[in-house]
Amino acid sequence: MSSLYLLLLLLPLVAAQTFHWGPCPTPKVQPGFNVEKYLGRWYEIEKLPASFERGKCIEANYSLRKDGTIRVLNSQFYQGKTRTGEGTAVVRDPREAAKLGVSFSYFTPYSPYWVLSTDYTNFTIVYSCNDVLRLFHIDFAWILSRSRFMPQEKVQQAKHLMISEGIDLSRMKATDQTGCKDD
Repeated sequence: MSSLYLLLLLLPLVAAQTFHWGPCPTPKVQPGFNVEKYLGRWYEIEKLPASFERGKCIEANYSLRKDGTIRVLNSQFYQGKTRTGEGTAVVRDPREAAKLGVSFSYFTPYSPYWVLSTDYTNFTIVYSCNDVLRLFHIDFAWILSRSRFMPQEKVQQAKHLMISEGIDLSRMKATDQTGCKDD
């Protein structure tokens, strides 16, 4: 019965996310992932809904810190302002370097940030999933590009890969990258 109460308490938190019954899928990740090649600016092309991403012109910039962690600087244009969030990414296990952990607060644990596929110069496909008592899972997925716009056939290829790995993309939406200020 206490699980039901916990579930009812958590439902408002997951309303702006994508959740599904049962445990997380376990998709394959990029073999031989190279963090150094991955660093730099990535633009969000499409995503599953996320309460922390409501704006447009969403991008992420990854850079290596002296301590070996990765600085994650996300930005978006929302309610007339550019808003940023800084976090830290770590490679949890060098044998599976594409399974990173990301945190945006000292008070929260690292969340999965799995690079499913990337060519480092044009596109990347990222997936994150957290089980909640193995009753349901909350997941996030992103298609990112080194430019603000990506050919539709490449977007469809990325979606096909995620679907083939058991990821439900029925709520995936395009990110508005028009009218953005570029550096």
